[in-house]
Amino acid sequence: MSNNKTIAKNSLFLYFRMFLIMGVGLYTSRLVLQALGVIDYGIYGLVGGIVSTFAFLNSAMASATQRYLSFDIGKNNTERLQKTFNSTLNIHILIALIILIFAETLGLWFLNFNLKIPAGRIVAANWVYQFSIFAFILEIIQVPYNALLFAREHMNVYAYISILEAILKLIIVFLLLKTDTDKLILYSLLTFCVVFVIRLIYKIYCKKHFKESRYKFYFDKAYYKELMSYSGWNLFGNIANVARGQGSNILLNMFFGPIANTAYSLAIMVQGIIGSFVGNFQVAINPQITKSYAKGELATSLNLIYKSSKFSFFAMFIIAVPFLYNINYIMHLWLKTVPPYTIEFLKLTLIYSLVETISNPLMVGAQATGKIKWYQIIIGSFIFLTLPITAIVFYYSSNPINVYWVLIIISLFALLFRISFLKRMLKLDVAIYVREVILPIIFVSAITCFFIYFSFKYSIIIDIDNEFLNFVANTIMIISVVFVVIVIFGLDKVDRIRFLKLIRAKLCR
Repeated sequence: MSNNKTIAKNSLFLYFRMFLIMGVGLYTSRLVLQALGVIDYGIYGLVGGIVSTFAFLNSAMASATQRYLSFDIGKNNTERLQKTFNSTLNIHILIALIILIFAETLGLWFLNFNLKIPAGRIVAANWVYQFSIFAFILEIIQVPYNALLFAREHMNVYAYISILEAILKLIIVFLLLKTDTDKLILYSLLTFCVVFVIRLIYKIYCKKHFKESRYKFYFDKAYYKELMSYSGWNLFGNIANVARGQGSNILLNMFFGPIANTAYSLAIMVQGIIGSFVGNFQVAINPQITKSYAKGELATSLNLIYKSSKFSFFAMFIIAVPFLYNINYIMHLWLKTVPPYTIEFLKLTLIYSLVETISNPLMVGAQATGKIKWYQIIIGSFIFLTLPITAIVFYYSSNPINVYWVLIIISLFALLFRISFLKRMLKLDVAIYVREVILPIIFVSAITCFFIYFSFKYSIIIDIDNEFLNFVANTIMIISVVFVVIVIFGLDKVDRIRFLKLIRAKLCR
């Protein structure tokens, strides 16, 4: 199967998964907020965030695992593939033990003595913390299995298991609504049970279908050193990302309390759902970037990076624009009672996410080379500045929304640094990147914003008495306009011709 067909097939499976999970996720989050209440929902997001703070150890090795497995498959080296899988599994078990120690000491102290949690909910918060730790430990040990699934490009299996996970989460929400016990503790327990079941299914599938996943102890000191060296530099970058994400959440709690955490948690959840439009495409294309580099096909790898950056932005943009336009109606329809700051957070988190979607393929390209020392030091140092800058901004202002302005500005500068690094690492031609990626994005964004502005000014947008029908009609119209603008101004001549031929072929069937 050709690369393009493989990417298309895997993308279809992932988008099928996404649409179902998106619907279930939005519905369950509303019910969870209803069942827990604003304060407990904020506590759950905050406490889970403390556990996620230790994720930098795992994320660093997860990136290395994905890169080396894809590289070995690209080289068609079965023996080394088995060695890589088992070596990374051993390292992940070690990471799980280290995180367990840190979480049960430093993390526990931070939870009980530094966060603003109502006195009557401290015990419940500690139960949430323990269940979150052990769920996280299971996910760490599972990383090599998931990475192998992605590297082997079995996206259909990932889609089916993810759908099962969404259904199980929906079931636990209904159980939550039917009980009179402490709902925050029960929700944490049931969520842990779902994680356990899903991780077990992944492990069984991999052991049955991929012989390299059958455990065999390897101890090659030089190879462990190579893996740890690569993941060590990733570690610095991941610490910076944790500081940017979970650090911002903790600062919000310290300056504004759990209500701000609720708004932040909801914004992050919506960001994840809408971001899955992009993530599905990138998950399908990322292994191809690494495999192409492993085969020495540098031009193919660069072309995939260009396409991924541009199409990832468009995939999110076509959803973000109607969402932003109808945000007040959507949030009140979804949550009924919208917590303070939520709508403002959502508007800015989508702008921030659009910038990040352009950067992600550049990160994959850099990691494919394996030469990431200075890339991670420079980019990681810059991203790490988010935390002290946000703290200073909060100290001199009383507006939690400013956290996102800091994130957006830092993200834009990080994008420029990444382009500069790939110019040296992969011989990326900046002029071609600007022509193929940046200019189409600017044209599409500017023309769309121009249309929305004049629609508001001259009342071009459809106005129907029924609020829901008005929302549906406007959403369809906006998506149609954005879609046409992307086809005309966002695609190059070759892609436009291919796309129009595909449409004609489908219509003529």
